[in-house]
Amino acid sequence: MSEARGRVFLVGAGPGATDLLTLRGARLLRSADVVVYDALALNDLLAMAPPEALRINVGKRGHEDPTRSQSDIEEILIQHARAGKRVVRLKGGDPFVFGRGGEEFSACRAAQVPCEVVPGVSSALAVPALAGIPLTDRRFAASFAVVTGHKDPTRVREEIRWAGLARSADTLVILMAMRNLAEIADRLIEGGRAPDTPAAAVMEGSLPGQRVVEAPLEVLAERVRETGLGSPAVVVVGDVVGLRAELDSWESLPLFGRRVLVTRPAATAEAWVGALREAGAEPVAIPLIEIVPIVASPLLDAALADWERYDALLFTSANGALQLAGRARERGLDPRQLSVPAHCVGPATARAARASGFAVGELPLAGYNARALADRLLAAGDLGGRRYLLPQSAVGRRGLADALRGAGATVDVVPVYRTEPAPFDGQALRASLAEGALDAILFASPTAVRSFAHGLGADPREICRATVVALGGATAEALAELGLPADVQPESATVEACIEALARAWSGQQGGSP
Repeated sequence: MSEARGRVFLVGAGPGATDLLTLRGARLLRSADVVVYDALALNDLLAMAPPEALRINVGKRGHEDPTRSQSDIEEILIQHARAGKRVVRLKGGDPFVFGRGGEEFSACRAAQVPCEVVPGVSSALAVPALAGIPLTDRRFAASFAVVTGHKDPTRVREEIRWAGLARSADTLVILMAMRNLAEIADRLIEGGRAPDTPAAAVMEGSLPGQRVVEAPLEVLAERVRETGLGSPAVVVVGDVVGLRAELDSWESLPLFGRRVLVTRPAATAEAWVGALREAGAEPVAIPLIEIVPIVASPLLDAALADWERYDALLFTSANGALQLAGRARERGLDPRQLSVPAHCVGPATARAARASGFAVGELPLAGYNARALADRLLAAGDLGGRRYLLPQSAVGRRGLADALRGAGATVDVVPVYRTEPAPFDGQALRASLAEGALDAILFASPTAVRSFAHGLGADPREICRATVVALGGATAEALAELGLPADVQPESATVEACIEALARAWSGQQGGSP
């Protein structure tokens, strides 16, 4: 690696939610050699970096003692850049908004190390918005000010002019204020702010653990103390806080504040993680299984040798579509040029098939499962003489093939992959379950259930208080054999059905089929 490539990127990570990282920030993370990060950085963000990238924690939370001094941090950046590394300095919010990004940029410049800043979504703007608090509104506020509530003893002019701020801006956004909140409120009131000015403290803004305390300014610190609200938090003072009841939309999401463990393979977990996050949940992705292609397959070789002879392809999983496409391309075949339609079970499978280049036919009219697909094909007319290719797991169920064969069709069932238990940190997962840190676990296959039982290192019946979700009958049977019966079994194995079933279960209604 050449020394000329060494460079430091000061990347704003945003307020916390992974999907509020900028596209440029994500791109730089994915190409980083070294990631130097603050305590506010989420594991999901760090996971974007290459597995071989060096990760260095230099952060602190609240008023803890820092793990590294500021000069140490600057030296780390400079040393790794001089060694020819692409260094991403991942900072919460925006690097130049109370992030000491200017100091780090200056240090790199003084050391003649190339440095770039990548702006981030500042918590000063994002957190109030996600709590339903606009910083300006023509009815209430034409100006706002952002200020730190943390005194820095190294500053020559330590005192913040609270009296001036109290009178000059309609809305005040105060970062790092929790330790001095009572004093700040007193100073603002002394400076002219009305004691009954609406105010709010927002903890863990943009994350599913977001909590908000609203109160008049004069009693906000007391209310915060009573509710146990802690750092990190953003404090907003001004009449715009009164709009929160009208404008808040995030906390009313169906799974807001719930931590949901997604156990699907890494290749198919991303869509589930995104959908759960949009529903307000905090998804935790721990793949319990991995997809292993079946390399030596005379059946597949024979099918691909003349795949135009089929009347349709049948995909019962996204992995079936992905694996068939991959094996076809290895043989110089292009799914985009195949004239044979593909029939899929569920929207996720259809998306994977389309992304792989297959021409996808319409979905089942009711229910996203193999039975619904069989019913639709049977209802379409006489199947005598029709030929289908069904690529699936080595342990896939035979119900779809049997139903079509019973109607006179020929179905070539070709195993294209198998699922195997994936290694995971059983001790960490065991601790999360014992602490009640997970609200739900989504199991997508019997193999995932067996991997969970084997790798956990404890009897799950004794420590699992989370809602257990089974996708499909075979998965529910595997859980029952383990002695951990499913609490929720969605009507179909889609993320949308899971979200709906969990929302019903947690609202006291029945969550899917028992």
